[in-house]
Amino acid sequence: MTQPIVEINHLQKRFGKFQALKDITMTVNAGEVFGFIGPNGAGKSTTIRTLLGILRKSGGDATIFGQDVWQDAVSIHRRIAYVPGDVYLWPNLSGGEVIDLFLKLNGQKHSATTDALIKDFKLDVTKKARTYSKGNRQKVALVAAFSTEADLYIFDEPTSGLDPLMEEVFQQHVLALKASGKSVLLSSHILSEVEHMCDRIGIIRDGVIIETGSLDDMRQLSRTQVTVSTNQPLDGIAKLPAVHGFTQSGAKASFAVDSEELGSVMSALTPLGIKSLQSTPPTLEDLFMRYYNQEGADADEQH
Repeated sequence: MTQPIVEINHLQKRFGKFQALKDITMTVNAGEVFGFIGPNGAGKSTTIRTLLGILRKSGGDATIFGQDVWQDAVSIHRRIAYVPGDVYLWPNLSGGEVIDLFLKLNGQKHSATTDALIKDFKLDVTKKARTYSKGNRQKVALVAAFSTEADLYIFDEPTSGLDPLMEEVFQQHVLALKASGKSVLLSSHILSEVEHMCDRIGIIRDGVIIETGSLDDMRQLSRTQVTVSTNQPLDGIAKLPAVHGFTQSGAKASFAVDSEELGSVMSALTPLGIKSLQSTPPTLEDLFMRYYNQEGADADEQH
């Protein structure tokens, strides 16, 4: 049985009259990378700050390692590593001194792993923190986090300010954590980042989790893009209920198919004599936009 590391049930958070979190329910299991996605302002950071015990919940429950995130924050923090989306450092310390201080605060020491990470992220640790760009401040926090021996790693928009090469380095190190059985909660609005690394994702919209599951599970509910050319006319294919956006040019046609009906559409295509066929599964971006637009339309209908 899969062991949950993080469990959130109907979590709510209000700031005065504003309800930032309305209904957050999700779990992060042992040894998985969980992607927490949604646009800025959807409630990702508020959820994470509540998990960290920085904010106190207004309703619902949240536990990490089976402990309450508010009452047991001190013991939980001994076992986690965290990188926020905007890192503030002590301006008069060098990057290297800040990394060592972060490690010391977590009861850890500078190691060969730390040196390798500094090299991987191409960070000049001799410079004062006040001279660092946003990207370099992120690198300091990432080096310290990846150097830390933790059971859960929480990253909240961790690659903001990093160039694409450094994003790739970040992804490699997250995948290494996953390979070693660690658990990771990754909040991001960069969908390609999440798609590359995550076992499961949760989509948040206006303080509510609207969908959770594996990418494969979600793809079953979305549409596959098909381009096909056949020996015989394709007119009948356009009339199938599972086919959407049918366009034709000569003997070649393009259309979207409900993924769960792909088999029946293929059965209808085969007697027509397939000359070429290309199918493209939906990307995370396709899924995200479909869920977001669908939920938005549902909400509009209710008003």
